[in-house]
Amino acid sequence: MQKRNNAMPRTFLPAHAPTKAAMGSLAACLMCAVMSACASNPIFPEKSELSIPDAPVAKAWSDEGSTSISAGANAAELDWQAYFPDPQLQKLIETSLENNRDLRLAALRVAEARAAYGIQGADRLPTLALGGQAGRSRVPGDLNITGRPVTGNEFDAFVGMSSWEVDLWGRVASLEEAALQTYFSSEAAQRAMRLALISEVAAAYISLRELDARIDIARQTVASREESLRIFRRRTEVGSSSRLELTQVETLLTQAKLLTAQLEQSRAAQAHYLDQLVGVPVSAKIEPAKSLLEESFPPLAAGIPSETLTARPDIIAAEYNLHAAQANIDAARAAFFPRITLTGRLGLASSTLENLVDPETNNAWAFAPAISMPIFDAGRLRNNLDLAEVRKNAAVANYEKTIQSAFREVADALSAQSWLKEQQAIMTEALTIQEERSRLARLRYDSGAATYLQVLDAERDLLTTQQQVIQVHGALMTSQVSLYAALGGGSQAMPAETPDQ
Repeated sequence: MQKRNNAMPRTFLPAHAPTKAAMGSLAACLMCAVMSACASNPIFPEKSELSIPDAPVAKAWSDEGSTSISAGANAAELDWQAYFPDPQLQKLIETSLENNRDLRLAALRVAEARAAYGIQGADRLPTLALGGQAGRSRVPGDLNITGRPVTGNEFDAFVGMSSWEVDLWGRVASLEEAALQTYFSSEAAQRAMRLALISEVAAAYISLRELDARIDIARQTVASREESLRIFRRRTEVGSSSRLELTQVETLLTQAKLLTAQLEQSRAAQAHYLDQLVGVPVSAKIEPAKSLLEESFPPLAAGIPSETLTARPDIIAAEYNLHAAQANIDAARAAFFPRITLTGRLGLASSTLENLVDPETNNAWAFAPAISMPIFDAGRLRNNLDLAEVRKNAAVANYEKTIQSAFREVADALSAQSWLKEQQAIMTEALTIQEERSRLARLRYDSGAATYLQVLDAERDLLTTQQQVIQVHGALMTSQVSLYAALGGGSQAMPAETPDQ
Protein backbone atom coordinates (compact mmCIF):
# COMPACT_ATOMS: atom_id res chain seq x y z
CA MET A 1 0.00 0.00 0.00
CA GLN A 2 1.41 3.31 -1.04
CA LYS A 3 1.19 6.33 1.25
CA ARG A 4 1.08 9.88 -0.07
CA ASN A 5 2.71 12.15 2.53
CA ASN A 6 2.67 15.35 0.52
CA ALA A 7 -1.07 15.61 0.01
CA MET A 8 -2.46 19.14 0.29
CA PRO A 9 -5.94 19.84 1.66
CA ARG A 10 -8.46 19.90 -1.11
CA THR A 11 -9.73 23.21 0.26
CA PHE A 12 -6.47 24.87 -0.71
CA LEU A 13 -5.46 22.81 -3.76
CA PRO A 14 -8.51 21.88 -5.86
CA ALA A 15 -8.08 19.27 -8.57
CA HIS A 16 -9.45 21.60 -11.22
CA ALA A 17 -8.64 25.25 -10.39
CA PRO A 18 -10.95 27.72 -12.13
CA THR A 19 -9.40 29.75 -14.90
CA LYS A 20 -9.47 33.55 -15.08
CA ALA A 21 -12.10 33.35 -17.76
CA ALA A 22 -14.30 31.19 -15.58
CA MET A 23 -13.89 33.56 -12.66
CA GLY A 24 -14.78 36.49 -14.92
CA SER A 25 -17.90 34.70 -16.13
CA LEU A 26 -18.92 33.98 -12.55
CA ALA A 27 -18.44 37.65 -11.60
CA ALA A 28 -20.46 38.75 -14.61
CA CYS A 29 -23.28 36.40 -13.63
CA LEU A 30 -23.28 37.75 -10.11
CA MET A 31 -23.43 41.35 -11.33
CA CYS A 32 -26.27 40.49 -13.72
CA ALA A 33 -28.19 38.88 -10.86
CA VAL A 34 -27.71 41.93 -8.70
CA MET A 35 -28.81 44.35 -11.45
CA SER A 36 -31.78 42.17 -12.26
CA ALA A 37 -32.90 42.16 -8.65
CA CYS A 38 -32.54 45.93 -8.42
CA ALA A 39 -34.55 46.44 -11.60
CA SER A 40 -37.38 44.06 -10.72
CA ASN A 41 -37.83 45.09 -7.08
CA PRO A 42 -39.83 48.33 -6.64
CA ILE A 43 -38.27 49.06 -3.24
CA PHE A 44 -35.18 51.23 -3.28
CA PRO A 45 -33.12 51.23 -0.07
CA GLU A 46 -32.76 54.97 0.28
CA LYS A 47 -33.09 56.31 3.80
CA SER A 48 -36.25 58.36 4.09
CA GLU A 49 -36.34 61.49 6.17
CA LEU A 50 -38.08 61.15 9.52
CA SER A 51 -40.87 63.66 9.96
CA ILE A 52 -41.41 64.58 13.61
CA PRO A 53 -45.13 65.33 14.10
CA ASP A 54 -46.20 68.65 15.54
CA ALA A 55 -47.10 68.67 19.21
CA PRO A 56 -50.85 67.90 19.47
CA VAL A 57 -51.38 70.47 22.25
CA ALA A 58 -52.45 74.08 22.58
CA LYS A 59 -50.03 76.91 21.82
CA ALA A 60 -50.36 78.43 25.31
CA TRP A 61 -51.24 77.45 28.85
CA SER A 62 -54.66 78.15 30.29
CA ASP A 63 -55.42 81.47 32.00
CA GLU A 64 -55.58 79.68 35.38
CA GLY A 65 -51.80 79.58 35.62
CA SER A 66 -51.06 82.89 33.91
CA THR A 67 -49.55 84.36 37.06
CA SER A 68 -46.87 81.66 37.10
CA ILE A 69 -45.87 81.80 33.43
CA SER A 70 -43.68 84.89 33.18
CA ALA A 71 -42.07 85.17 36.62
CA GLY A 72 -39.55 82.71 37.98
CA ALA A 73 -36.55 80.59 37.04
CA ASN A 74 -36.17 78.18 34.14
CA ALA A 75 -36.92 74.79 35.70
CA ALA A 76 -34.84 72.83 33.17
CA GLU A 77 -31.72 74.82 34.09
CA LEU A 78 -32.38 74.80 37.85
CA ASP A 79 -30.62 71.92 39.59
CA TRP A 80 -32.58 70.12 42.29
CA GLN A 81 -30.15 71.21 45.03
CA ALA A 82 -31.05 74.83 44.26
CA TYR A 83 -34.79 74.16 44.14
CA PHE A 84 -34.97 72.11 47.35
CA PRO A 85 -33.00 74.05 49.99
CA ASP A 86 -34.01 71.86 52.98
CA PRO A 87 -30.83 70.01 54.11
CA GLN A 88 -32.81 66.96 55.26
CA LEU A 89 -34.61 66.72 51.93
CA GLN A 90 -31.35 67.09 50.03
CA LYS A 91 -29.86 64.25 52.06
CA LEU A 92 -32.89 62.06 51.33
CA ILE A 93 -32.67 62.75 47.60
CA GLU A 94 -28.94 62.03 47.52
CA THR A 95 -29.49 58.74 49.35
CA SER A 96 -32.34 57.75 47.03
CA LEU A 97 -30.21 58.42 43.93
CA GLU A 98 -27.68 55.97 45.31
CA ASN A 99 -30.01 53.25 46.60
CA ASN A 100 -33.36 53.34 44.78
CA ARG A 101 -33.89 50.01 43.00
CA ASP A 102 -35.99 51.40 40.14
CA LEU A 103 -33.20 53.83 39.29
CA ARG A 104 -30.69 50.98 39.42
CA LEU A 105 -32.82 49.03 36.95
CA ALA A 106 -32.96 52.07 34.68
CA ALA A 107 -29.16 52.35 34.81
CA LEU A 108 -28.83 48.65 33.98
CA ARG A 109 -31.16 49.08 31.01
CA VAL A 110 -28.86 51.85 29.77
CA ALA A 111 -25.86 49.54 30.12
CA GLU A 112 -27.80 46.82 28.32
CA ALA A 113 -28.65 49.13 25.43
CA ARG A 114 -25.04 50.32 25.25
CA ALA A 115 -23.79 46.73 25.01
CA ALA A 116 -26.39 45.93 22.34
CA TYR A 117 -25.21 48.94 20.35
CA GLY A 118 -21.62 47.73 20.63
CA ILE A 119 -22.61 44.25 19.45
CA GLN A 120 -24.54 45.63 16.50
CA GLY A 121 -21.72 47.99 15.58
CA ALA A 122 -19.28 45.07 15.49
CA ASP A 123 -21.13 43.71 12.44
CA ARG A 124 -19.80 46.63 10.39
CA LEU A 125 -16.28 45.16 10.53
CA PRO A 126 -15.06 41.67 9.61
CA THR A 127 -14.31 39.14 12.33
CA LEU A 128 -10.82 37.68 12.21
CA ALA A 129 -9.90 34.47 13.96
CA LEU A 130 -6.63 32.58 14.42
CA GLY A 131 -6.95 28.84 14.14
CA GLY A 132 -5.24 25.62 13.35
CA GLN A 133 -6.09 21.99 12.77
CA ALA A 134 -4.59 18.58 12.18
CA GLY A 135 -6.04 15.55 10.46
CA ARG A 136 -5.30 12.15 8.93
CA SER A 137 -7.49 10.49 6.32
CA ARG A 138 -7.61 7.45 4.05
CA VAL A 139 -9.21 7.44 0.61
CA PRO A 140 -10.26 3.99 -0.75
CA GLY A 141 -8.91 2.88 -4.08
CA ASP A 142 -12.28 2.97 -5.87
CA LEU A 143 -12.50 6.70 -5.06
CA ASN A 144 -8.95 7.43 -6.19
CA ILE A 145 -7.92 7.93 -9.81
CA THR A 146 -4.96 5.63 -9.29
CA GLY A 147 -7.15 2.79 -8.09
CA ARG A 148 -5.07 2.44 -4.95
CA PRO A 149 -6.00 3.53 -1.44
CA VAL A 150 -4.24 6.68 -0.30
CA THR A 151 -3.55 7.75 3.28
CA GLY A 152 -2.51 11.36 3.96
CA ASN A 153 -1.89 13.83 6.72
CA GLU A 154 -2.99 17.45 6.92
CA PHE A 155 -1.71 20.21 9.20
CA ASP A 156 -2.58 23.86 8.80
CA ALA A 157 -2.58 27.16 10.67
CA PHE A 158 -4.46 30.19 9.42
CA VAL A 159 -5.99 33.58 10.02
CA GLY A 160 -9.57 33.54 8.77
CA MET A 161 -12.47 35.91 8.09
CA SER A 162 -15.92 34.40 8.46
CA SER A 163 -19.02 35.56 6.51
CA TRP A 164 -18.53 39.33 6.58
CA GLU A 165 -21.43 41.10 4.91
CA VAL A 166 -20.57 43.84 2.43
CA ASP A 167 -23.12 46.46 3.42
CA LEU A 168 -23.94 47.84 -0.03
CA TRP A 169 -27.55 48.69 0.77
CA GLY A 170 -27.09 49.99 4.31
CA ARG A 171 -28.89 47.15 6.12
CA VAL A 172 -26.17 46.68 8.75
CA ALA A 173 -25.68 50.43 9.11
CA SER A 174 -29.42 50.90 9.67
CA LEU A 175 -29.47 48.22 12.35
CA GLU A 176 -26.53 49.92 14.04
CA GLU A 177 -28.36 53.25 13.88
CA ALA A 178 -31.46 51.66 15.42
CA ALA A 179 -29.35 50.27 18.26
CA LEU A 180 -27.73 53.68 18.78
CA GLN A 181 -31.10 55.46 18.94
CA THR A 182 -32.39 52.81 21.33
CA TYR A 183 -29.39 53.45 23.55
CA PHE A 184 -30.05 57.21 23.50
CA SER A 185 -33.70 56.52 24.35
CA SER A 186 -32.77 54.36 27.34
CA GLU A 187 -30.34 57.03 28.56
CA ALA A 188 -33.06 59.70 28.33
CA ALA A 189 -35.50 57.33 30.06
CA GLN A 190 -32.98 56.96 32.89
CA ARG A 191 -32.87 60.75 33.29
CA ALA A 192 -36.68 60.80 33.29
CA MET A 193 -36.67 58.15 36.01
CA ARG A 194 -34.14 60.20 37.98
CA LEU A 195 -36.33 63.31 37.78
CA ALA A 196 -39.42 61.31 38.73
CA LEU A 197 -37.59 59.85 41.74
CA ILE A 198 -36.46 63.28 42.92
CA SER A 199 -39.99 64.65 42.72
CA GLU A 200 -41.50 61.57 44.42
CA VAL A 201 -39.03 61.77 47.31
CA ALA A 202 -39.72 65.49 47.71
CA ALA A 203 -43.50 64.94 47.62
CA ALA A 204 -43.27 62.07 50.14
CA TYR A 205 -41.12 64.19 52.44
CA ILE A 206 -43.62 67.08 52.25
CA SER A 207 -46.46 64.68 53.00
CA LEU A 208 -44.56 63.34 56.01
CA ARG A 209 -43.90 66.87 57.26
CA GLU A 210 -47.56 67.73 56.73
CA LEU A 211 -48.67 64.75 58.80
CA ASP A 212 -46.17 65.65 61.53
CA ALA A 213 -47.63 69.17 61.70
CA ARG A 214 -51.19 67.84 61.84
CA ILE A 215 -50.26 65.30 64.51
CA ASP A 216 -48.64 68.06 66.56
CA ILE A 217 -51.84 70.11 66.44
CA ALA A 218 -53.93 67.04 67.30
CA ARG A 219 -51.71 66.20 70.28
CA GLN A 220 -51.91 69.77 71.58
CA THR A 221 -55.67 69.56 71.24
CA VAL A 222 -55.77 66.25 73.14
CA ALA A 223 -53.67 67.75 75.95
CA SER A 224 -55.92 70.81 76.14
CA ARG A 225 -59.10 68.73 76.21
CA GLU A 226 -57.69 66.37 78.83
CA GLU A 227 -57.17 69.39 81.05
CA SER A 228 -60.73 70.55 80.30
CA LEU A 229 -62.03 67.08 81.21
CA ARG A 230 -60.15 67.20 84.52
CA ILE A 231 -61.72 70.58 85.32
CA PHE A 232 -65.23 69.50 84.35
CA ARG A 233 -64.99 66.31 86.39
CA ARG A 234 -64.15 68.41 89.39
CA ARG A 235 -66.99 70.83 88.65
CA THR A 236 -69.40 67.91 88.21
CA GLU A 237 -68.35 66.50 91.56
CA VAL A 238 -69.14 69.78 93.34
CA GLY A 239 -72.37 70.27 91.36
CA SER A 240 -71.40 73.35 89.34
CA SER A 241 -71.66 71.48 86.00
CA SER A 242 -74.09 68.93 84.71
CA ARG A 243 -73.39 65.38 83.65
CA LEU A 244 -74.39 66.36 80.08
CA GLU A 245 -71.64 68.96 79.91
CA LEU A 246 -69.14 66.39 81.15
CA THR A 247 -70.11 63.98 78.37
CA GLN A 248 -69.75 66.78 75.83
CA VAL A 249 -66.19 67.41 77.03
CA GLU A 250 -65.49 63.67 76.85
CA THR A 251 -66.84 63.65 73.28
CA LEU A 252 -64.41 66.40 72.28
CA LEU A 253 -61.53 64.45 73.81
CA THR A 254 -62.37 61.15 72.11
CA GLN A 255 -62.69 62.92 68.75
CA ALA A 256 -59.24 64.45 69.15
CA LYS A 257 -57.76 61.10 70.21
CA LEU A 258 -59.36 59.35 67.23
CA LEU A 259 -57.99 61.95 64.84
CA THR A 260 -54.53 61.56 66.38
CA ALA A 261 -54.61 57.77 65.96
CA GLN A 262 -55.73 58.10 62.33
CA LEU A 263 -52.96 60.58 61.57
CA GLU A 264 -50.37 58.36 63.24
CA GLN A 265 -51.48 55.46 61.05
CA SER A 266 -51.19 57.62 57.91
CA ARG A 267 -47.76 58.82 58.99
CA ALA A 268 -46.49 55.27 59.52
CA ALA A 269 -47.62 54.30 56.01
CA GLN A 270 -46.04 57.43 54.53
CA ALA A 271 -42.78 56.73 56.38
CA HIS A 272 -42.70 53.21 54.96
CA TYR A 273 -43.27 54.58 51.46
CA LEU A 274 -40.45 57.10 51.90
CA ASP A 275 -38.12 54.31 53.07
CA GLN A 276 -38.96 52.34 49.95
CA LEU A 277 -38.29 55.32 47.67
CA VAL A 278 -34.98 56.14 49.31
CA GLY A 279 -33.93 52.50 49.35
CA VAL A 280 -32.79 52.39 52.99
CA PRO A 281 -34.62 53.07 56.31
CA VAL A 282 -34.38 56.83 56.84
CA SER A 283 -37.77 57.98 58.12
CA ALA A 284 -36.88 57.35 61.76
CA LYS A 285 -33.87 59.69 61.44
CA ILE A 286 -35.84 62.70 60.21
CA GLU A 287 -35.54 65.46 62.78
CA PRO A 288 -38.17 68.14 63.55
CA ALA A 289 -37.78 71.16 61.30
CA LYS A 290 -39.34 74.59 61.17
CA SER A 291 -43.06 74.95 60.65
CA LEU A 292 -44.29 73.69 57.30
CA LEU A 293 -46.30 76.90 56.91
CA GLU A 294 -43.05 78.86 56.77
CA GLU A 295 -41.59 76.91 53.84
CA SER A 296 -41.93 77.37 50.09
CA PHE A 297 -39.99 76.77 46.88
CA PRO A 298 -38.60 79.26 44.34
CA PRO A 299 -41.09 80.41 41.66
CA LEU A 300 -40.78 78.82 38.22
CA ALA A 301 -41.46 80.21 34.75
CA ALA A 302 -43.65 77.93 32.67
CA GLY A 303 -42.72 79.57 29.36
CA ILE A 304 -44.49 78.41 26.21
CA PRO A 305 -45.39 74.75 25.65
CA SER A 306 -43.21 74.21 22.57
CA GLU A 307 -40.07 75.25 24.49
CA THR A 308 -41.02 73.70 27.81
CA LEU A 309 -41.98 70.23 26.61
CA THR A 310 -38.75 69.67 24.66
CA ALA A 311 -36.83 69.85 27.95
CA ARG A 312 -38.54 66.77 29.39
CA PRO A 313 -36.42 63.60 29.25
CA ASP A 314 -39.43 61.35 28.62
CA ILE A 315 -40.32 63.29 25.45
CA ILE A 316 -36.68 63.14 24.33
CA ALA A 317 -36.74 59.36 24.90
CA ALA A 318 -39.92 59.01 22.83
CA GLU A 319 -38.30 60.98 20.00
CA TYR A 320 -35.25 58.71 20.02
CA ASN A 321 -37.62 55.76 19.76
CA LEU A 322 -39.03 57.38 16.62
CA HIS A 323 -35.55 57.52 15.06
CA ALA A 324 -34.92 53.88 16.04
CA ALA A 325 -38.18 52.81 14.41
CA GLN A 326 -37.26 54.68 11.22
CA ALA A 327 -33.85 52.98 11.12
CA ASN A 328 -35.53 49.59 11.47
CA ILE A 329 -37.68 50.44 8.43
CA ASP A 330 -34.55 51.26 6.43
CA ALA A 331 -33.04 47.92 7.47
CA ALA A 332 -36.21 46.06 6.48
CA ARG A 333 -36.17 47.75 3.05
CA ALA A 334 -32.51 46.87 2.48
CA ALA A 335 -33.29 43.20 3.22
CA PHE A 336 -35.06 42.97 -0.18
CA PHE A 337 -31.73 43.33 -1.95
CA PRO A 338 -29.02 40.72 -2.41
CA ARG A 339 -26.65 40.13 0.46
CA ILE A 340 -22.97 39.71 -0.36
CA THR A 341 -20.73 37.99 2.16
CA LEU A 342 -17.01 37.38 2.12
CA THR A 343 -15.27 34.40 3.68
CA GLY A 344 -11.57 33.69 3.47
CA ARG A 345 -8.46 32.61 5.25
CA LEU A 346 -4.72 32.83 4.84
CA GLY A 347 -2.14 30.55 6.41
CA LEU A 348 0.14 27.57 6.08
CA ALA A 349 -0.62 23.94 5.23
CA SER A 350 1.52 20.84 5.07
CA SER A 351 1.33 17.08 5.21
CA THR A 352 3.94 17.04 7.98
CA LEU A 353 4.00 19.07 11.12
CA GLU A 354 7.71 19.84 10.93
CA ASN A 355 7.37 21.45 7.48
CA LEU A 356 4.32 23.53 8.42
CA VAL A 357 6.30 26.66 9.30
CA ASP A 358 7.93 26.97 5.87
CA PRO A 359 6.15 29.96 4.28
CA GLU A 360 7.90 29.64 0.93
CA THR A 361 6.41 26.30 -0.05
CA ASN A 362 3.46 25.76 2.30
CA ASN A 363 1.48 28.99 2.11
CA ALA A 364 -2.23 28.45 1.49
CA TRP A 365 -5.26 30.68 1.13
CA ALA A 366 -8.95 30.54 0.37
CA PHE A 367 -11.37 33.29 -0.66
CA ALA A 368 -15.08 32.59 -1.06
CA PRO A 369 -17.42 35.50 -1.82
CA ALA A 370 -21.08 34.55 -1.77
CA ILE A 371 -24.28 36.27 -2.79
CA SER A 372 -27.79 35.42 -1.67
CA MET A 373 -30.82 36.94 -3.34
CA PRO A 374 -34.40 36.58 -2.05
CA ILE A 375 -36.67 34.93 -4.61
CA PHE A 376 -39.45 33.35 -2.57
CA ASP A 377 -39.82 33.63 1.21
CA ALA A 378 -43.62 33.31 1.60
CA GLY A 379 -43.92 37.06 2.29
CA ARG A 380 -41.48 37.13 5.21
CA LEU A 381 -39.57 40.20 4.00
CA ARG A 382 -42.73 42.09 3.10
CA ASN A 383 -44.26 41.33 6.47
CA ASN A 384 -41.06 42.39 8.23
CA LEU A 385 -41.28 45.73 6.43
CA ASP A 386 -44.96 46.07 7.32
CA LEU A 387 -44.13 45.23 10.93
CA ALA A 388 -41.42 47.89 11.03
CA GLU A 389 -43.80 50.49 9.62
CA VAL A 390 -46.51 49.56 12.13
CA ARG A 391 -44.02 49.87 14.96
CA LYS A 392 -43.00 53.28 13.65
CA ASN A 393 -46.64 54.39 13.63
CA ALA A 394 -46.93 53.11 17.20
CA ALA A 395 -43.82 55.10 18.14
CA VAL A 396 -45.42 58.21 16.60
CA ALA A 397 -48.59 57.65 18.62
CA ASN A 398 -46.56 57.10 21.78
CA TYR A 399 -44.58 60.28 21.09
CA GLU A 400 -47.77 62.31 20.70
CA LYS A 401 -49.29 60.71 23.80
CA THR A 402 -46.17 61.53 25.83
CA ILE A 403 -46.42 65.17 24.74
CA GLN A 404 -50.12 65.31 25.63
CA SER A 405 -49.46 63.78 29.05
CA ALA A 406 -46.65 66.27 29.68
CA PHE A 407 -48.86 69.18 28.66
CA ARG A 408 -51.60 68.00 31.01
CA GLU A 409 -49.16 67.62 33.91
CA VAL A 410 -47.85 71.16 33.46
CA ALA A 411 -51.37 72.57 33.06
CA ASP A 412 -52.58 70.68 36.14
CA ALA A 413 -49.67 71.95 38.23
CA LEU A 414 -50.20 75.54 37.09
CA SER A 415 -53.94 75.49 37.78
CA ALA A 416 -53.36 73.72 41.11
CA GLN A 417 -50.98 76.45 42.21
CA SER A 418 -53.45 79.16 41.17
CA TRP A 419 -56.42 77.66 43.01
CA LEU A 420 -54.45 76.44 46.03
CA LYS A 421 -53.06 79.91 46.62
CA GLU A 422 -56.63 81.19 46.66
CA GLN A 423 -57.66 78.37 49.01
CA GLN A 424 -54.72 79.18 51.26
CA ALA A 425 -55.84 82.80 51.59
CA ILE A 426 -59.41 81.70 52.33
CA MET A 427 -58.33 79.13 54.92
CA THR A 428 -56.03 81.63 56.66
CA GLU A 429 -58.99 83.96 57.02
CA ALA A 430 -61.23 81.09 58.15
CA LEU A 431 -58.71 80.11 60.82
CA THR A 432 -58.72 83.62 62.25
CA ILE A 433 -62.52 83.58 62.34
CA GLN A 434 -62.69 80.15 64.00
CA GLU A 435 -60.16 81.14 66.68
CA GLU A 436 -62.23 84.21 67.52
CA ARG A 437 -65.45 82.16 67.51
CA SER A 438 -63.95 79.62 69.91
CA ARG A 439 -62.77 82.39 72.25
CA LEU A 440 -66.16 84.12 72.26
CA ALA A 441 -68.08 80.85 72.75
CA ARG A 442 -66.00 80.00 75.82
CA LEU A 443 -66.46 83.52 77.22
CA ARG A 444 -70.23 83.28 76.76
CA TYR A 445 -70.27 79.88 78.43
CA ASP A 446 -68.18 81.10 81.38
CA SER A 447 -70.58 84.06 81.82
CA GLY A 448 -73.63 81.76 81.65
CA ALA A 449 -74.95 83.30 78.41
CA ALA A 450 -74.56 80.09 76.33
CA THR A 451 -74.52 76.33 76.71
CA TYR A 452 -71.43 74.22 76.40
CA LEU A 453 -72.81 72.85 73.13
CA GLN A 454 -71.75 76.09 71.42
CA VAL A 455 -68.24 75.65 72.81
CA LEU A 456 -68.27 72.05 71.56
CA ASP A 457 -69.16 73.11 67.99
CA ALA A 458 -66.64 75.95 68.00
CA GLU A 459 -63.78 73.74 69.26
CA ARG A 460 -64.57 71.00 66.75
CA ASP A 461 -64.68 73.45 63.84
CA LEU A 462 -61.45 75.09 65.00
CA LEU A 463 -59.58 71.77 64.98
CA THR A 464 -60.93 70.97 61.51
CA THR A 465 -59.84 74.37 60.19
CA GLN A 466 -56.37 74.04 61.70
CA GLN A 467 -55.98 70.69 59.95
CA GLN A 468 -57.21 72.08 56.65
CA VAL A 469 -54.76 75.00 56.75
CA ILE A 470 -51.86 72.54 56.99
CA GLN A 471 -53.33 70.33 54.27
CA VAL A 472 -53.80 73.19 51.83
CA HIS A 473 -50.26 74.45 52.33
CA GLY A 474 -48.88 70.93 51.93
CA ALA A 475 -50.89 70.53 48.72
CA LEU A 476 -49.51 73.85 47.46
CA MET A 477 -45.93 72.73 48.09
CA THR A 478 -46.63 69.39 46.41
CA SER A 479 -48.00 71.22 43.36
CA GLN A 480 -44.75 73.21 43.22
CA VAL A 481 -42.80 69.95 43.19
CA SER A 482 -45.09 68.61 40.46
CA LEU A 483 -44.54 71.73 38.36
CA TYR A 484 -40.77 71.41 38.73
CA ALA A 485 -40.92 67.81 37.50
CA ALA A 486 -43.45 68.57 34.74
CA LEU A 487 -41.21 71.32 33.34
CA GLY A 488 -38.22 68.94 33.20
CA GLY A 489 -36.59 70.28 36.34
CA GLY A 490 -32.80 70.14 36.19
CA SER A 491 -32.82 68.07 32.98
CA GLN A 492 -30.34 70.36 31.27
CA ALA A 493 -28.06 70.12 34.31
CA MET A 494 -27.99 66.31 34.17
CA PRO A 495 -24.96 64.87 32.35
CA ALA A 496 -25.86 63.04 29.14
CA GLU A 497 -23.74 59.99 28.27
CA THR A 498 -22.55 59.54 24.69
CA PRO A 499 -21.33 56.16 23.40
CA ASP A 500 -18.09 55.80 21.51
CA GLN A 501 -18.76 55.85 17.80
